[in-house]
Amino acid sequence: MSSVDWSSLPPELIQKISIDLKIYADYIRFRAVCTTWRTSTPTTPTHLPCQLPWLMLPQSRSSSHRRAFFNLADNKCHVLDLPEASHRRRHSGSSHGWLVMLDEYPPIFLVNPLTRAKIDLPPLSTFPYVVGFDVFNVGREYVLQSSDDDSHVNYVSRFYTCGLKEMRDSFVKKIVLSNSPSGGSKFLALAIINKTGDLAYWKDGLSSWGLIEGARSFCEDVIYFNGLFYAADKNGSIAVCDVGGDSPRVEFIRTPGLSDGDMQYLVIANGELLLVTRYLELASELGQLQIGIGTYETREFRVFKLDLSGSKWERVMSLGDTIMLFLGENSSLALVASDFPECRGNRIYFTDDFSELDYSGFPGNHDLGIFNLEDGTIEQLPCYPRTSHSHLRWPPPIWITPNPC
Repeated sequence: MSSVDWSSLPPELIQKISIDLKIYADYIRFRAVCTTWRTSTPTTPTHLPCQLPWLMLPQSRSSSHRRAFFNLADNKCHVLDLPEASHRRRHSGSSHGWLVMLDEYPPIFLVNPLTRAKIDLPPLSTFPYVVGFDVFNVGREYVLQSSDDDSHVNYVSRFYTCGLKEMRDSFVKKIVLSNSPSGGSKFLALAIINKTGDLAYWKDGLSSWGLIEGARSFCEDVIYFNGLFYAADKNGSIAVCDVGGDSPRVEFIRTPGLSDGDMQYLVIANGELLLVTRYLELASELGQLQIGIGTYETREFRVFKLDLSGSKWERVMSLGDTIMLFLGENSSLALVASDFPECRGNRIYFTDDFSELDYSGFPGNHDLGIFNLEDGTIEQLPCYPRTSHSHLRWPPPIWITPNPC
């Protein structure tokens, strides 16, 4: 029997086969077979579904422009040249394969680690409550207005100053995108303001961030779902924000309060809105003091599903063998485990997004791992032993879905 010359396949057949590939690494390997296969398929695949997230690790040296990304699919680290994520910059979320980066100076921008494409967003100096910025006023570069509502009657306003690093590290908690901005696509962005618990939004055509009135304290997490942003408060109530029109509109889903839990996450799975509650425990109680400083560690997660007919959260005891969640500073994500044989369903892959330490390079443990919803156990990630003191520097790792577009 004569051997088959695979390089002589018709280009249209090669392209048809390539479209059936759903994993980016498989697509790269497919194009590497021969020149014919490479020229018959586009360099950048646009048909791929959401990929398995990579874990962007902290920099081991502050002078390095290279960042390591751990891939759960092959248990390997891939190193990319990414000066846009240098040590003096802080990540403040990841959505649709794009990192949100904050500088010590006002700029905020998005960067795609795979393509190094970059998109500027309005700077920190254009946020609500920021009334001035002077780079020459060292240590007090920002002037902010703090507003407090006293029993909804007495309104008190005062001004205070803030330095570059403090603004970079603590003013914004997280920024979430509505969709991928790849290829010039229009998108919306929503930011959680740490200082006040407010929500701010940006859309195409705006040169500054706008305040969403009436949504203060809905600052636990935000997710984009069916054309709207959903934001959760500490007790599990939801603010539904429509920022696509001339001015933002907010409606509320008031649910019976969840009395316990330390952090809340919103995630969409199988078309349903889930609330995931994270329970923390003081590490000193576990005999794990970190250089004399008491830190926290995850003890448990509980999952709830929103029942819109009764505006209440129903406890979900199992996600089944098909669903796995990725939580942290990233836009919360649910994936089908069977699409990624290396991973397992009914698991929550989580990272550390609550530490109070800053980005000045303080070494230490990070709270991340894999929570098994069936038996409540926590496994360590292969690249990040949970029980050992890490030599890697701040900031903590973050999930990001590789996006070649």
